Amino acid sequence: MKNILLHICCGVCASYPIVKLREDGFNPVGFFYNPNIDSEEEYKRRLDVAYDVSGRLACDLIAGEYDLQAWREEVIGLENEPEGGARCVACFKMRLQMTYKKAIEMGGNYFTTTLTVSPHKNTVVINEIGSLISPEFFIPYDFKQNNGFKQAMDFAKQHSLYCQHYCGCEYSRKKK
Repeated sequence: MKNILLHICCGVCASYPIVKLREDGFNPVGFFYNPNIDSEEEYKRRLDVAYDVSGRLACDLIAGEYDLQAWREEVIGLENEPEGGARCVACFKMRLQMTYKKAIEMGGNYFTTTLTVSPHKNTVVINEIGSLISPEFFIPYDFKQNNGFKQAMDFAKQHSLYCQHYCGCEYSRKKK
């Protein structure tokens, strides 16, 4: 099996991608890196769910650094962008660049992201960003296919897992 570092945006969204990656011959290792989450309390809540899901699916999980200030600096000037606009692109890029860096530190693993499981995220944009960062190591996926999001939600319901109702950043929370 080929190793792949799976950027995890939240635990629930990781459930289907972990299973799918294994079906496709990969050995996924989770990487929870989300400096965009608007509070430490919400960050810890989502990280706890990621550990829960990883434990249930016997998948190793690495927690990246939580650095909200670095994320805010990354999106300066993009505060008024609409959801799905340039601010989100900058956020995706920041998280995928760190995932790539971690994959290289781990010996040149492939990498991908759970972000594409969400019906609210643009799969084409996310996969383009990953491919620009590293055409050699990024594996594009559309985890929405085969009812991936529904399967993730069913998994959450079956295991009574916390499901957030916004992407995580302070701007998306204000819109909700």
